[in-house]
Amino acid sequence: MRFLLLLLGIIVGAAWIGTSAQAQNYPWCAVLSMGDVAYNCGFDTEAQCQASVNGIGGFCQRNTQYVPPAPAPVSLPRAQSPSPH
Repeated sequence: MRFLLLLLGIIVGAAWIGTSAQAQNYPWCAVLSMGDVAYNCGFDTEAQCQASVNGIGGFCQRNTQYVPPAPAPVSLPRAQSPSPH
């Protein structure tokens, strides 16, 4: 019985922790051929990607799944109405 409660606690904890994780989203991918093709889409710039593949082979390409973050909302100052005299 204790084992089942422990197991249930672990499952609930893992589900709670797992729901807040999100994948990183970057615009550049390194494509490496090391027997199998491996993708590392963790680069902000093409230069970062090129530095990563330099000397080990591979190439860089734009991440076709990249979605840029939404721009921050801009708050405009509100116009003040003239005060009556």
